[in-house]
Amino acid sequence: MQEECPSIPPPITIVCEPWMNTAWRCLRQTRKLSLYLLALPPVLVLPGCQHLTQQNFCRPLPASRTSVTQEDITDEKRANQWRRWSQDVIPSLLVPYLSYMQQTSVLRYTNALGEAQQDLAVCQAGCRTRRITVACVHFDALKEINIITCPCFPVPLQLLHHGLFPCAPLAPSLTVDLRILEFVRLLFVCQAPNQTAWCNAVETFLDGMGYKLSCKNNLRRRFSNTFHWYRVLSILVCNHISTVIADVRRGQAHIPLIDQPSEYLHSRCLLCFRGNACHGADARSIPDVVVCIDACFTQKRLTNPRNTSSINPPNPTPTFFLLNDDVKAMEDFVKSCRRERRRTRASRAEEEEDHYEEGMHVPVSVLNGCRESFVAADKKRERASTRFFTDTGLMALLCRHDRVLWLVNLTSAGEKQHYALALLDQLFKHIPPQMTVGLLYDIGCQLERSCRKWNLLDDNTLSRISFAVAVFHAYGHQWPCQIIYHPRKREGFGLSDGEGCEQLWSSLKQLIPSLRISGRWLHCQIKKNVALDGLLDLDVNEDILHAEWKAQIAHQTRPIPRQSKNKAAEVITTILVLEKTLDAHEISVHELEMQLYVGAIANVVEFNLQLADTRSRRAKIADTLRHHKATLGPQGQADLMMMKNDIYLTIRLNARTVKTQIRDRLQHKLRSNTQYSIKQREPAILKLVSTYNSLSPPSAIPPHPIACEGIFLLYVDDEIWQDIGLDDDSMHPPAWLSDEATRSGICLQLELDCCIEEETCLMRERSVMQE
Repeated sequence: MQEECPSIPPPITIVCEPWMNTAWRCLRQTRKLSLYLLALPPVLVLPGCQHLTQQNFCRPLPASRTSVTQEDITDEKRANQWRRWSQDVIPSLLVPYLSYMQQTSVLRYTNALGEAQQDLAVCQAGCRTRRITVACVHFDALKEINIITCPCFPVPLQLLHHGLFPCAPLAPSLTVDLRILEFVRLLFVCQAPNQTAWCNAVETFLDGMGYKLSCKNNLRRRFSNTFHWYRVLSILVCNHISTVIADVRRGQAHIPLIDQPSEYLHSRCLLCFRGNACHGADARSIPDVVVCIDACFTQKRLTNPRNTSSINPPNPTPTFFLLNDDVKAMEDFVKSCRRERRRTRASRAEEEEDHYEEGMHVPVSVLNGCRESFVAADKKRERASTRFFTDTGLMALLCRHDRVLWLVNLTSAGEKQHYALALLDQLFKHIPPQMTVGLLYDIGCQLERSCRKWNLLDDNTLSRISFAVAVFHAYGHQWPCQIIYHPRKREGFGLSDGEGCEQLWSSLKQLIPSLRISGRWLHCQIKKNVALDGLLDLDVNEDILHAEWKAQIAHQTRPIPRQSKNKAAEVITTILVLEKTLDAHEISVHELEMQLYVGAIANVVEFNLQLADTRSRRAKIADTLRHHKATLGPQGQADLMMMKNDIYLTIRLNARTVKTQIRDRLQHKLRSNTQYSIKQREPAILKLVSTYNSLSPPSAIPPHPIACEGIFLLYVDDEIWQDIGLDDDSMHPPAWLSDEATRSGICLQLELDCCIEEETCLMRERSVMQE
């Protein structure tokens, strides 16, 4: 056990008293039990609760302080109470709690309060006893009971015998019914935890029936402490059962465990990590496991506003969080790799030709466009700076069944790559060296690029990862990037969408209803049958469709050609496009300013952000336009005026400009993700769609019209993402470009391929279930 899970210490032996069905005056027989207690972790996270980073509670006084203050005394009391709970009380209650749950049929029945002990003045073992009065909170009553306690029969054990849990380890003044605690635990999973509101409601409800607390402190503080340690007990009980089951499974296993994922991953998801062996590279290159990574910047933790030195002790429960030291080590490693490569890189020319970077299948120009899009989002996020927040958010690693594998606290304003690399590093420490991983990440293209460019992952690890972009966020990427990284177009990901993290954020923030597909097999069969029927109607050979799809990938992901001889013509074309784009932004700024003038604003904050963003885009395009015009000589200026009068070129540039505006607004809608923003942009986007559909360059392949219906659904193969008919086409265009049957067949064939991959994954998981 220690070799595979170093964080779990050897079992400890405790003495278990048969107190449940034994009278006090009878002689007691004892037996020894070996219990596995997990090592003290840094963090406990409950759904919807703020998370705490690991801190060492027992610390020396600062050098500037020479006297003990009231704050130090309070901290010491809290530390002593925490030690009693975590080291004495909770371990002694593990087996009695399981016994009580078994005898009461999981709290269906409850034991009546015993009277025999109340008449007993001295302990049979000769211990000194004392009598305490405890208030008991039930669903429908508030009672007081007298408890005679001694070292042989501590108060928590006696109260658990009666189905109660105390607020303090030694002399509690309040105890709560286990059924209430279990109900509150389930309630706080389904909604945001609010113990203050719950306690106020309970106290008011009991007060209306004539029950009144006589304790000097209010209910909230003591109930909060009771509920916290009850959660610790229930978590450690579940972990103890899992450990026992794992020991039995390991003892019955007939296969070597060296080629298996760790016991920790087995406990997280059996379907992903419990197969007999890694499947390796098959005909369709399906990864052994598919995971997703995402960050959430709504789960923040405020910096201590009073600058007090008090630090909460850690919770004695296992954690999904990575250690801060491991994250910091990864951050230092990434910085060192970047510094080392910068020293060895040769100086680049002023204008470098577009090309493929080593190991990448998307041109540099496309990757730069994706990077700028997401860097802009991070710059906006910097407004929630670390000046006000100690933790600015969370990043999670989940399997394809939405099971949390690990979490990490974000301490920077943006979404830095070392967080994702730390999660991946932890994953690869827990899987065998031959297992392959499919990774879905919002900026998967940028993560792969950085790993290859800066050598952030070794070649063996990098070769075992298939990078892809999560479905919903794929539309924020350039179209050539989508061709390579979209999970519906990349082999091996089946119908996995990489949006499981969004379900997690939804459960932590009870604001968004989640959408889940429980019948994976039926869902897969429906999509597969639709694709097969469509291919049957088209009657196009499968090999031809695959060949045309590869040709389309090669064409649409090619680097931008460098034409030094026609540099002036290239600059003129760029100027014409920029002028059209600048005119459109001028109109947008004017419309927004008119809304401000007439006062037709529903959300001032959102409106100001939108206006500032639009003005910034206009200024950037104007600067770029001035720079390009300055590079033209006298002959270039004359050619520019001549090309402006070309009707064919004007219409084609108009169409390309309008389509670019539609994409920008759709992607901005995707990133802003607010109801006000959607309502503001929807009429403008539909107007641009109508304008685009009315444009058609004469004597050329007409651009495919954009359907207004469903444009906001952002389907992967919508016409909005492709520039067919707007490029310099040859006289004999390929079938993937000009033949409608081939184009539709490619989409259906890709859908069919994904369904076949999904079937393979589901059959694999079915075998694991049977095992």
